[in-house]
Amino acid sequence: MKIVNVHKMIMLLFVFVVTQLRAQTSDTNYKATLQETVQRIESIFKIKVVDDRGLLKDKTLDYGLWRIEPGNLEVSLTKVLTPFELMYFKQPDGTYQIRKYEHHKISVDQASENLKYLVDLYPTKAQWETRKAELQACMRTSLGLDKAPAMPKSKPILTPIRKYKNYSVENIALEILPGVYTTGSIYKPFPLPKKAAVVVTPNGHFGDGRYRKDEQYRCAMLAQMGAIVVNFDLFAWGESLLQFPSETHRNSIAATIQALSGMRLLDYVSTLKYADMSRVGVTGGSGGGSHTMFLAALDSRITVSVPVVMVSSHFSGGCPCESGRGIHLCGNGTNNAEVAAMAAPNPQLVISDGKDWTLAVPQLEFPFIQRTYELYGKKNLVENAHFPTEGHDYGLSKRMAMYPFMAKYLGLDLKKVQNSKGEIDESSVVIEPYEKLYVFGNKAENLPKNALKDINKLYEMFGEKNEKLPEVKKN
Repeated sequence: MKIVNVHKMIMLLFVFVVTQLRAQTSDTNYKATLQETVQRIESIFKIKVVDDRGLLKDKTLDYGLWRIEPGNLEVSLTKVLTPFELMYFKQPDGTYQIRKYEHHKISVDQASENLKYLVDLYPTKAQWETRKAELQACMRTSLGLDKAPAMPKSKPILTPIRKYKNYSVENIALEILPGVYTTGSIYKPFPLPKKAAVVVTPNGHFGDGRYRKDEQYRCAMLAQMGAIVVNFDLFAWGESLLQFPSETHRNSIAATIQALSGMRLLDYVSTLKYADMSRVGVTGGSGGGSHTMFLAALDSRITVSVPVVMVSSHFSGGCPCESGRGIHLCGNGTNNAEVAAMAAPNPQLVISDGKDWTLAVPQLEFPFIQRTYELYGKKNLVENAHFPTEGHDYGLSKRMAMYPFMAKYLGLDLKKVQNSKGEIDESSVVIEPYEKLYVFGNKAENLPKNALKDINKLYEMFGEKNEKLPEVKKN
């Protein structure tokens, strides 16, 4: 019986080998399964490929093994994965993970090569200034800012002021385009000084938007320190939902409206006699971190920026409100590290963590940004606060890094938020319920009659057509 079993095993092995050889002849375009091809790459380069989503299964590749270049791992992986809209990501443990192609993501290795290429483009300050001007012009055009209708002359809708110890809050709806209202809250020092710095805070994709506790904490704390703080909703988020349904947040024009919202809210604040427009900061996390970088890069009024958990050379934002207008194609290819560097030489604090796409900032993106600041002789004006054991949020530790930086460069009084031990203390902040933060009322009773609710007409304002395909709902 044992001899028979051995013979069967030999025959099965023979059939398998012959089958494989037959599958790889020119008569069949040297077909090979994608799994087999990747296994050969693993063997040649002594690496481990992780396909935890089963993306390599049931795929056959013409000339599969012929696509492998023994001397170049990255080229080999790219050549066998690209026909199936797949890509690889090298992980910190040295493995290579397979993922579907996404235009806003590349591998850290590729990002590193891209940054080296960019460094060689502008070895001097003059060359960088030329590059920066080219990027700014392209970003404005890509976002459609150059086609935006003028802001209506209507007065902003403001709720009664709510006064707390050392600060006040009022809600605002600003008509930034005909019938399009940006909604938010304005926190101010109380009593008001003769001149106050300004901080604008774009929201990110964190659950409850500007109603969140951590959002209220940072706004109220900055106000107590002496700043006018303008916090606003994302497009089709928060009270903006009264005009545009949530699915339209994933229309690319969301990026345009959010950038325009920050700029036109600054236009409004600049009319306040007690606003010191020579001291203007911007900070936000996640998607708000993207728009922090965009505003600092495009609006010359911004003098200090703190982008949080978003500066990355290998991830440009998974939401169309960040990466949907092609701004990262500007200058024949850019990324968020270079966009962040456009803030130079103004003070900038890059906040990153170890559990999202900012994990490599201290080694990769921050030195690149520092190098741009060095062109101005201002290397000391850019800093990085990295939290290797933390994840994607704008939590307490990140706020504690931001407060002293904003105080230092915006001329704010940090002592006003310190306790008797000299510690920054957020306990003075009153966390308001949602309904107090509404500008249009609990039942939207104050929504203006001219409020636009047609996404197609919004596109038409910019001379565009809405070509966004409807989302397919899964059962």
